[in-house]
Amino acid sequence: MRQAVTTLTTRTRGQGLFEMTEPVARWVAAQGMGTGLLTVFCRHTSASLVIQENADPDVRTDLERFFKRLVAEDPALYDHTLEGPDDMPAHIRSALTTVQLSIPVLDGRMALGTWQGIYLFEHRTRPHDRSLVLHLLGE
Repeated sequence: MRQAVTTLTTRTRGQGLFEMTEPVARWVAAQGMGTGLLTVFCRHTSASLVIQENADPDVRTDLERFFKRLVAEDPALYDHTLEGPDDMPAHIRSALTTVQLSIPVLDGRMALGTWQGIYLFEHRTRPHDRSLVLHLLGE
């Protein structure tokens, strides 16, 4: 059994879904492991990770719109407002999704479905530098 770890950093443009499938897939392939388990971990409390359809961009638009309706950006609703009106809603959106994904690796590639992609879900309105820790355990 072997393991490998790295950190990927990306700059977001503000709220939205940012596809991370390709950089993660390149790193997994470079490790030369045939089978294993990949953990992708987002090191933030106001951004999260999701696996979603990567063929039709309307899916991303609909998800973003849904989360804006589900969690209002109204400072009157929250006590935690020191970091701006988008911060507490970002924490709630992150809590409703996840900050960690586990993806099997088969034949040296992530075992994602045909239409699945890995997305960093930025919940803040301003651009941020976001870090993802990748850990691959396999052989």
